[in-house]
Amino acid sequence: MKLYGLIGYPLAHSFSKKYFIEKFRKENLHDCSYENFPIISIGKLEKVLEFNIELKGLNVTIPYKELVVPYLFKSNYVVQKTGACNCIRIIDGKLFGYNTDVIAFEQSLKTGLQPHHHRALILGSGGAAKAVAFVLKKLNIEYIIVSRKPSPGILSYDQVTPAVIRDHPLIINTTPLGMYPHSSEAPLLPYEAVTSKHFLFDLIYNPEKTLFLKTGQEKGAIIKNGYEMLIIQAEESWKIWNS
Repeated sequence: MKLYGLIGYPLAHSFSKKYFIEKFRKENLHDCSYENFPIISIGKLEKVLEFNIELKGLNVTIPYKELVVPYLFKSNYVVQKTGACNCIRIIDGKLFGYNTDVIAFEQSLKTGLQPHHHRALILGSGGAAKAVAFVLKKLNIEYIIVSRKPSPGILSYDQVTPAVIRDHPLIINTTPLGMYPHSSEAPLLPYEAVTSKHFLFDLIYNPEKTLFLKTGQEKGAIIKNGYEMLIIQAEESWKIWNS
């Protein structure tokens, strides 16, 4: 049996297990299975590997996309540049790291991107934010990162004024704010400055429309959630595991 899985914490509402189990069923892949491994610290990864020697690949989600990097035997160019890994191929017990968030975000973003979306706000500064930043650099889109704590080159939410919103027509939420079951939460922004020229992209897929996206839609903005991105990154992971 070929085993694949997901590490992160918590994993109660994760996308990957349901997606891959259904994929295996549809494609008659009876020798494949997929399991969640909710580990409370990245150090527990060693136990997961020890007790599941049939593991061929892992997906990595919050909060371990950056913390897992030191455990990799080798990492590809994108992981080296972003410092974040969300896909691991396991060969002879060695971990090879990849980042499928990058290609998935780029492909999904382009379906709604317009020429005037030339400046962006990235909400959050974790592993997913680094993949987003990598893509925006590639597309020559200027960006500012917004985080809870300001630092050189990073704004706090308190520093995001209506003028900042108006000057950045692309806003990407990489935080878990608004994810089920905390659907009443949203990043603290002056949403009154959002217009029909804005594009709000939320990496969250559950609920389908977060409060962040609903508020943007009410202002006439283009909105998109993370569902398509998740499908693309899952299929890219599958390609890597079977290459």
